[in-house]
Amino acid sequence: MVKSGDRVVLYGEDGKKFIVKVEEGGKKGTHLGVVEFDSIIGKEYGDVVTIGKTQKSYYILPPTYIDDIFSMKRKTQIIYPKDSSYILLKLDIKPGTKVIDTGVGSGAMCAAMARLVGPTGKVYAYERREDFYNLAISNLTEWGLIDNVEIRLKDISMGFDHSNVDAILLDVPDPENYIHVCWEALAGGGRLGVICPTTNQVSMVLEKLYEYPFIDVEVWESLMRQYKPYPNRLRPVDRMVAHTTFLVFSRKVNKFIKKQEIESESYGDQENVQQIEQKE
Repeated sequence: MVKSGDRVVLYGEDGKKFIVKVEEGGKKGTHLGVVEFDSIIGKEYGDVVTIGKTQKSYYILPPTYIDDIFSMKRKTQIIYPKDSSYILLKLDIKPGTKVIDTGVGSGAMCAAMARLVGPTGKVYAYERREDFYNLAISNLTEWGLIDNVEIRLKDISMGFDHSNVDAILLDVPDPENYIHVCWEALAGGGRLGVICPTTNQVSMVLEKLYEYPFIDVEVWESLMRQYKPYPNRLRPVDRMVAHTTFLVFSRKVNKFIKKQEIESESYGDQENVQQIEQKE
């Protein structure tokens, strides 16, 4: 049942939706008319609220995480769900996980991690800009996730305050400069994920990764296409969000078994291994 103070999604009969915080005596002007919040309080999720004389209606739904991030207050580009979902799986974020999130921005990815680590885990979040730091705290508090996060206003060039963590997500403008501090902060077998918008940045990150005992190195790009949900004329939507970012993943080990074999497997051919040996 919807109570005063709850956040709900109003899903219009025309398919448009938005999130409101329901409070006694409050109201919201919409393109379909004014929604009186007192007419929502006491209803069940899935019920319909009708707007006065217009007879226009909204469905009442609980907000999902995707609803939240696409309606959130933000000052930065967010990691799209098609990428964030794979990041959560590759970093193996689950109840009890201790994970470092760098470059928190508005808090969307931090929130996704906080939902999964639960009260037995912790997200250690680092943000160097105070305006982003304050906005992330505000969003995490509104979503009821702040207790699962320990957020620091700190530039990671000064190093991390936490160590022996299970996973790190590195989402900063120059990630290649922080591979060494990530290796030091990770527990043995820990997972590292790096966000890279461009291919040249991926190359720089890979160069740095191979300088340290990281194995199982992978580079991914996620593409997802939506379809129009009409049974008689099913087809892709006219526009799609194509490239969003490159994702680099690796695992920390304490030392290489045989460096040449690791490099050979990672680079995929002997010619590259020889070039590395010549550089050394």
